[in-house]
Amino acid sequence: MPSNRWDSPWEKFPASKPLKAEGGIATRRQRGSMADTWWSKRFVDVLESYGLGTRMQRGRRYARSGQVLSLDVDPGLIAAQVQGSRRTPYVVTIQTKQPSDVQWRKVDDALRSRIGFVARLLAGELPSELEDVFREAGVSLFPASWGELRAKCSCPDWENPCKHIAAVLYVYADHLDTDPWLALAWRGRDREHVLASLQPDNKVDTLQAGLPPWWPLTPGLTVPAQDRSVEPEAVQPIPPHRVLTRLEPLDADVDGVSVVELLAPAYEALRIDL
Repeated sequence: MPSNRWDSPWEKFPASKPLKAEGGIATRRQRGSMADTWWSKRFVDVLESYGLGTRMQRGRRYARSGQVLSLDVDPGLIAAQVQGSRRTPYVVTIQTKQPSDVQWRKVDDALRSRIGFVARLLAGELPSELEDVFREAGVSLFPASWGELRAKCSCPDWENPCKHIAAVLYVYADHLDTDPWLALAWRGRDREHVLASLQPDNKVDTLQAGLPPWWPLTPGLTVPAQDRSVEPEAVQPIPPHRVLTRLEPLDADVDGVSVVELLAPAYEALRIDL
């Protein structure tokens, strides 16, 4: 009896040989680990923890040889074409449940409260704390089990996942290495949507939130004075040093006093009227 429930007796027969793909998407890594960055490795670790059997090994070979012809990542859906042993490429779809509006609001609030999160995403890095943010919102950043996914392939293999589905997931992991926004895109929010959800309605809102007027790192968000719906005197001044509390934690001190506490007077001295 097979030790792994995903390995079927049929797998002892020789695997069919795929047709050579033209213009396929081969993964950058041809040997060893399928990922470079911590977030892509995390996805691969989660993927391989599902216990999906030898078809994952075949999927890696397909991914490395460029059998995946196309890959599209949309909210809750990965769609791809994979060249198999038949002339017509197989169509693969992999769906995952998207966070609810309430869960996304919690994620948005966490991103809005920490300038460093979005700054690191814009710099091409996925903050490791983002997993905790999603977990606290009641949803996982990466699918925690195979049961969270609904995968289909047009191939005749009755096992799920087949090697074609596995190949698509490995190519997705490879793309995730260089584009961490894909982790959020599959969960339902692309780069533009995430940034738009963090933009205040006007400059008054920006000031009240303690954010700089160019938040989130894009120009053109200031509102002319004559268009303000709130009189300037109604806006409470924000202490300049408040921006320090919105940065990543500074794990340093001087003679037992935190760097943030030491810098606060300097920010007060550099007060600029907005």
